[in-house]
This record gives sequence, structure tokens and C-alpha cells, in this order.
Amino acid sequence: MKKSFYVALGASLVLVSCQQKSTKNTVADQKLTAEAIAIHDEIMPQIAVFDRNTVKIDSLLANLSDIKKTNSEIDTTTLKNELTTLKRNLEDATDNMMTWMKDYNPDSTDIDYQKAEVEKVREMKKQFEDVSAESTKKLSVTK
Repeated sequence: MKKSFYVALGASLVLVSCQQKSTKNTVADQKLTAEAIAIHDEIMPQIAVFDRNTVKIDSLLANLSDIKKTNSEIDTTTLKNELTTLKRNLEDATDNMMTWMKDYNPDSTDIDYQKAEVEKVREMKKQFEDVSAESTKKLSVTK
């Protein structure tokens, strides 16, 4: 009888300790998911600005000859290359966000997966900051 009691007690302790570990993992997973979503929510509104800037770039590229007439000192070849690169950078940032949103699984309980996703979205935030600064700088010169 004592032996059965100790076996049952041991099994109960193992189950309780496993449950606590599972609860800790769930809490950690939820924090990582919340962090990824918070960063996403912070940078997502910039896509509308990126889209407007892309349209502005298209307009500038279509009117390079008019820009040259207005300001003969502008090197339109360099300007065209810079604007084309900026447009590609804006589109890449937007595409990265769309791909991340499509692929991200907020319901995953895999801690390593959630950590990797937080790192991806942090890198994306850096990309958004860089292209936003580049856009502000280059498009303010062409006004």
C-alpha cells in the first residue's frame, strides 16, 4: 500500500512540474507573439506612405524632361537611378511585410519559432526605418 502511495505521489509531482513548465512556455510564447504583433502594428501604417511615395516616384520618372527644363543643373540620369533604387527599396519593404504577415503563425507554441519571428520583424522595422529616411531625403530634394 505504501509503495502504491509513493508511486502515485511521484507521478503527481512529475505531472505538476511538467504542467508548470508548460505554463511558463505558454507565457513566454504569448509574450513573444505580443512583441511581434506590436512591432508589426507599429510599422504597418508606413506602407500607405510607401505606396504614396512609389506613385510620386513614378510621376517624377515620367516627367524627368520637365524637371530638367525647370532645373538644368539636375543630372537626370543620376536622379533616375536614385529614384528607381528608392522605388525598389520601398517595394521590397512592403513585399517583406506582406510575406511576413502571410507566413506568420501567431498560434504557434514553438518558442524558437516565435523568437525567430520577433527577430525577423525587428529586422523589418530597421528596413522600414532605413527606407523611410532614404525616401524623406531623396524626395525632399526633388520638390
